[in-house]
Amino acid sequence: MASTTTTLPAVSGPRAARTTARTGRPPRPRGGMTKKKGVDWLLLAFAVAAAALIIAPFYLILVNSFKSPADYSNGGPLALPTGIYLDGIVAFWERVDFPGKVWNSFFISGMVAVLAVLISVLNAFAIGIGRIRGRSWIVLLFLLANLLPQEALLYPLYYMFKAVGLYNNVWSVIIIFTVIQAAFGTYLLASVYGTFPKEVLEAASIDGASRWQILWRVIFPISRPTLSVLLIFFFIWTWNEFLIPLTFLVSNANQTVPVAISVLQGDRLMDVTTTSASALLGLIPTLLFFLIFQRTLTRGITAGAVK
Repeated sequence: MASTTTTLPAVSGPRAARTTARTGRPPRPRGGMTKKKGVDWLLLAFAVAAAALIIAPFYLILVNSFKSPADYSNGGPLALPTGIYLDGIVAFWERVDFPGKVWNSFFISGMVAVLAVLISVLNAFAIGIGRIRGRSWIVLLFLLANLLPQEALLYPLYYMFKAVGLYNNVWSVIIIFTVIQAAFGTYLLASVYGTFPKEVLEAASIDGASRWQILWRVIFPISRPTLSVLLIFFFIWTWNEFLIPLTFLVSNANQTVPVAISVLQGDRLMDVTTTSASALLGLIPTLLFFLIFQRTLTRGITAGAVK
């Protein structure tokens, strides 16, 4: 039975001749490259549209933060300011004691990030590498803990911290978010540590390393990029939390930045430009934190992608 051979159309020209002389084979037709370029342009257009949607709220905040109320009334929210108006920023800074609110948010977020990563490492080491009984059920339990809405936790947590005398104390929020973030970190790290090469652990054990030394001298350095990503995410997630700090930090001295911004939203003296200024001041610390640790975040995400 005769075989049928499909012949691709020949590509001619000086470049084709050079390719044939170099490789001994004629170049392939460029139909696939054209199709690939069309897909790339489509993806680029989609990325530009998504970036525009993300940048639009930041543009509104930035533009309206430096407008006077009269300028906002005449030009609307999209127009550029006719002059630099800083009274809204100064008013919000003085009325809420913004440096104190930044310190509260920074202290709570930093403590939660460090403690949650530490607890996650210890839990994941016991579950993923210690191979305790019921490992799969324990990991599933941590996953279910992340699915609980915060509204369901408010009532029991309120009475618990009221009974122990930690209500209206920053440590109540630190404890709550440490447990919440550590549940997610344990679920993630337990899955990662479960695939850790046994040969490395056995070699360290043969060299006389204890479990504690294996954790801090073998596992911790290797998983440091992943832990850095968790630390950054825990910090940003805790900084942006609103409901639990609003419930447990009722005094003005203990409030965080998001709570301070929301409390003044209903004030009659808070106009649109002052509200935009408050949002801008609340955004700047997290933006600076992200820019400072951007390289660490990028290295942590791409670690292990290329062997």
